Amino acid sequence: MTDFQKSLKISPEKLKAVNSVLLDPESQIMKDFFAVVAKYGTPAEINRKHKAARKMENLFKLVEERQPDHLKDLKWLIEQRDRGAFISVADYRRKVMGEAADKTKFKDKYAVTLEVSALQYFPWIRPMVERAISEKTLVPGRFIAVRGMKESEADGDLPAIVAALDIIGASFVETLDTKGTDGSNPHLGGPATITGYFGGIGQPNEHALQWLDEFLYYYTNFGVQHVLNFNAGTILLAFMLYRIGVNIQFKISVYFGADNPYNALWIMAMAKLFSRDDGTSPLIGFNWSNSVNNKTMELTADFRKALGFEKVVRFEHHIVETWKSIVVQPYNRRAELVEIADHVANIAAKHEGGDPEVEATLAHPSDILEYFRTKQDVIESGDWNNLQLNFMEKVKAANHTAWDLTANGLSFIAAKNLHK
Repeated sequence: MTDFQKSLKISPEKLKAVNSVLLDPESQIMKDFFAVVAKYGTPAEINRKHKAARKMENLFKLVEERQPDHLKDLKWLIEQRDRGAFISVADYRRKVMGEAADKTKFKDKYAVTLEVSALQYFPWIRPMVERAISEKTLVPGRFIAVRGMKESEADGDLPAIVAALDIIGASFVETLDTKGTDGSNPHLGGPATITGYFGGIGQPNEHALQWLDEFLYYYTNFGVQHVLNFNAGTILLAFMLYRIGVNIQFKISVYFGADNPYNALWIMAMAKLFSRDDGTSPLIGFNWSNSVNNKTMELTADFRKALGFEKVVRFEHHIVETWKSIVVQPYNRRAELVEIADHVANIAAKHEGGDPEVEATLAHPSDILEYFRTKQDVIESGDWNNLQLNFMEKVKAANHTAWDLTANGLSFIAAKNLHK
């Protein structure tokens, strides 16, 4: 280590200066933070409210109040789970490899989480599950939603989806309405002002605290624990909230643009500073930019492990994308995933679109902009079935990834209560 490298050491005096800001009882930004938290109670009270909201019987009550028709599908889902209607991991491996599967030592230490985005509507769950039963395929182990929260709350989809994914044993990440496209920057419009969005829409001014308020509302009332995070300020607020004892979690969105190891080091260094004494952090998912390559993930994996976060912070990597409005097509990173999945742990393979060769044939290919449409618009335009088909193709793409991983002696994580 050179003298130059030694000069990077952070002295106790520097940390003391940071602490002086965080602990200053007269700091207005800290007062504002604690004022939002106080609306929901002490950290212990907030966690108790969350646990109560997440109980199945309370979720069912919310569903019954808003959309009682969803209850029959939730009960059906429980029946299918309890009767063991789904292919086991061992049988799936035999389906892919034949008898060779029984002699293969799969690399479970590096199991890849199968992830699909976006699960917008509860009625899409049953067709996905029915196909998994009939075709002996897999239900992914992780889902993202990018729908209007108030709309999803009002029509009963939000509590129904939370309940359904708890039933099947899949994790679930919501996107709050305070995500930067809610008019937070009054000077920006649509494509005519696109350059104004570069590094700037986010959660300006008071919107960071509004994001915090919204998170706590859904945490305590609907049991939502995991949300997307887009902005350096709201990332810090989430670190602070977890540090004082509220058991929230978040993943950094692809929209944050994390595309190099130094970006990751900056975020994970802050995560370490605000981690709890048990080493945990609310940062459980780190979604890379579409431009990231395997070398960047390998380099980041080294210091992720050194910081004690290998089992805490999941790398979430886009394998396929929506056909329209986000990347140059065809975009498919599956082969690269297979290359890295035997030595970098805790990766989620995110499927935002169907396989490119399939998407190109669809009359209505997937489009990232449709995440921002209202349910009423989707129905009135006649696109409901089109969007459901797009979702089903994403699930099929996740199964394609599971197949390729398995064929190479690698492991996956599907819905854990269904695929034992």
